[in-house]
Formats: sequence, C-alpha cells, structure tokens
Amino acid sequence: MTATVPSFAESIAAARGERGIALMPFIAAGYPDLATSLAILPALAGAGAAAIEVGFPFSDPVADGPVIQAAFTEALLKGLKVDQIFDGVAAIKDRIAVPMAAMVSYSIVYRYGVERFAKRAKEAGFSGLIVPDLPPPEAQNVCGLIQAAGLATILLISPSTPPGRRAEIARLCSGFIYYLSISGITGERDQLPAGVEDNVRQIKSLTGVPVCVGFGVSKPQHVRQLTGVADGAIVGSAVVRRIQQHAGEPTDAVVAAVVAYVQELGKDAR
Repeated sequence: MTATVPSFAESIAAARGERGIALMPFIAAGYPDLATSLAILPALAGAGAAAIEVGFPFSDPVADGPVIQAAFTEALLKGLKVDQIFDGVAAIKDRIAVPMAAMVSYSIVYRYGVERFAKRAKEAGFSGLIVPDLPPPEAQNVCGLIQAAGLATILLISPSTPPGRRAEIARLCSGFIYYLSISGITGERDQLPAGVEDNVRQIKSLTGVPVCVGFGVSKPQHVRQLTGVADGAIVGSAVVRRIQQHAGEPTDAVVAAVVAYVQELGKDAR
C-alpha cells in the first residue's frame, strides 16, 4: 500500500497538536551499512518522528561534528554512491508516511546536476532538500529549480545571521527553517545555549514557515525546553551515536535502540 505523505508543514502541525513539538531524527545514509540505515527509516516513522532527515555522506562536511563525520567516513569507505541511496529509499518509500528531507552538500548536488538530483530525490520519495552550504543570493536560482521539481527547500539560519539576511533566507524556505542553536558544529551538549527561544521567536516573526531547532538537541529536557517555542526539534549526533553503540549487533537490535531513544526524547514533551 502506498503511504500518503503529508507536507512538512502538515506533519509538523499535526505533531505540535498532539505533543507540542515535532521530532525530527537524522540518520546517516549507509551507516553502519546501507541496509541497516534503510531499516531504521520506517521504524522512525512509526516511533513518533514527524519528519526524518537523511544525510548524504560527504568527505568534507560543513558543520557536522565528529560523530556524524565518522559515520560519513565509514559509509564512503565502503563505496556508498548517491544512486544507491536513491534506489534504497525508493524501495521502501511506501512504508514511510512522514516527509523525508535529504541533507546534502551543494557540492554533491552540483556535481550530480541540480535538476537531475532534484528529480531523482522526488522520485525516490524525498519531500525536500536541506542544503547547508548554499547561501543567498546564490541559493535563489537553485531553490527555484528544487521547488520546480516538487521538493521543499530548507536552509539554515544561525545565531550570528544578521536580521536582514535571516529574512532573505526565510523567503527561500518552503519546507521549514533549520535554526542552529549554536554557531559551530553538530554534537550533543548538556544544555542548549541561552537565547535560543528569543532567536526562534524573532525568526517566526518573519515567516509563516515552521522553524525547527537543531545542533545540540539530545535530551528530553532539551525537547521540553523547545516545546511551545520552536515548531520542531532536530536530533542528529545523538541518534547516530546510538547507532554507533549498537553497530556490531543485528539490524533489529540497532533499530530497536534508535526507536527507544527517539520515543524517550518525545515522552512528556509538553
């Protein structure tokens, strides 16, 4: 049976209505191997994730911390190719009833061909692209091509992004805005930095597009802190670390560990 996939805005709104905030876990495609990473996707959709980010491994990531970098490196050393990710996701897309975003460096998109990449991503079952290293004004034309292919565009805003540029970035986003809780690299932290709530409110005053917070989100209390302020909480390094901790175990055990962690994150979010 083909899954009916809502838009990012629809899925995020439904999650906010149910638990106050949308959870968005991240997985690194091909880690610890392609089959296991693919098995995690439908399980996340059934574990309360409102959307899922799928990272395309890249040898020189812009802002990924050591945990995600290590996962990307291992996947690349095994010879993972972009088309393998597309083919693998396409084979299971009917089992995933939440929107998926491909987190991918513009270098990969450019080499593949923007229109060709967007077309293949749409066919594979992705709902949008997160391109972390594509700043405006260069992003304008690329975002137009991505949106013309039927995909949502998702760009990043950091605490140091000036107000005028925030507005410019917000206008280019059609899926959601990815707000970085810190300026730096991804990774788990004990506390979210001061000012997150004020920055999210400021960005939300610019646009009706959902605003989701990532970088450092790894604990239930972080999710509770963002509930009622941000539209979504993005969890990357902590999810990948759970996979890393169980990487030598059978696929079912890896999947179960990730599901349990994501469920714990969303427990009592309100």
